Amino acid sequence: MTATTARGTREGPRTGGAPSRRWRVWARTSAGAAILAAVVWWFPGGTFTDAFSAVGAGPVLTALGIGAATTVLCACRWREVALGVGLCLPFRRAVADYYLSVFLNAVLPAGVLGDVNRAVGHGRYSGDLGRGVRAVVLERMVGQAVLAATGAALLLALPAALLGPGLWAVGAASGSVAAVALAAAFGLRAGRARGTRWWRALRTAAADVRSGVFARWPRVVLLSAAALAGHVTLFAVAARLAGVTAPVQQLVPLVVLALLAMSLPVNVGGWGPREAVTALAFGAAGLGAATGVTVSVLYGLLSLVAALPGAAVLVSRSPLRLRARGRPGAARAARRADGDASADLRRGRHREGPGRRHAFVAPAAEPGGPGEAMTQA
Repeated sequence: MTATTARGTREGPRTGGAPSRRWRVWARTSAGAAILAAVVWWFPGGTFTDAFSAVGAGPVLTALGIGAATTVLCACRWREVALGVGLCLPFRRAVADYYLSVFLNAVLPAGVLGDVNRAVGHGRYSGDLGRGVRAVVLERMVGQAVLAATGAALLLALPAALLGPGLWAVGAASGSVAAVALAAAFGLRAGRARGTRWWRALRTAAADVRSGVFARWPRVVLLSAAALAGHVTLFAVAARLAGVTAPVQQLVPLVVLALLAMSLPVNVGGWGPREAVTALAFGAAGLGAATGVTVSVLYGLLSLVAALPGAAVLVSRSPLRLRARGRPGAARAARRADGDASADLRRGRHREGPGRRHAFVAPAAEPGGPGEAMTQA
């Protein structure tokens, strides 16, 4: 269906962008699924069954505790960025939304749909969809930047055999952050003279970066480092459950590599590249590639357990539950309104305003009636 514009041209609906974006999402998800299928095909079945058998009540409680601390830290980081760009974000809502985001990222493909839902939901809640989306993007970029910087620093502690997968993972994460920064800088410089719409959008985004990140960088970076420590701790717990007895200083670089691989947007709920890189890293470190896959699978299971409170948030916000919750409140409000109206009628009040009392006005006398004759006399 076409429409005539003000210049007399006929344009159709712009639907070319949505199929291409959908194709990119499915391409990344398919690539992650292919990597995961290759790992499952290459390693024996015992590598995966050992991971499932190691999960018990103790590890579940540990994962829930570490996940709660990590989620609260990430929610505080998001709240700092949101407040910096001028948006309202209560603490309880930030924690609930972040739990829901982590759960959706863990169960849905691509690993970013939970963040999309969080960005759109907060944008609608705050009344500024664009700024709400930018706040989530900035919050995620800060976390990725801290992770990439940590991985680059830990490259010095890696054995020489790990430089291959280590450089690949660190380079991919650092390259993504650098590409976004260079694109923004080039767009600001090239569009300044033309004053185009996308230049104005970049200028707005740059202002949000200054107020939401740079103006609050000590707290934002500290919260990101603490959240990263929580993820590393959960990975170390998975390694101990898998029977790895290597010292912590040897495990931490391997764990950071796995987290860098998991952050790449080519996965299925976080699965795929993480298992491949962990197998390469553990094999190069002399700990066994199969052991690395078991540790990675264990970490994925514990991460899913840690995200389960997000399922409770999802159920509490389901349309049926909200409708059922709203019915008693609506009934109580209706009964309260009927009671107030009956009380006002008994008191001789007219419900035009809250508690407003109207004076009695006598009706005018009819012409020729007794009232008029009395007045004339």
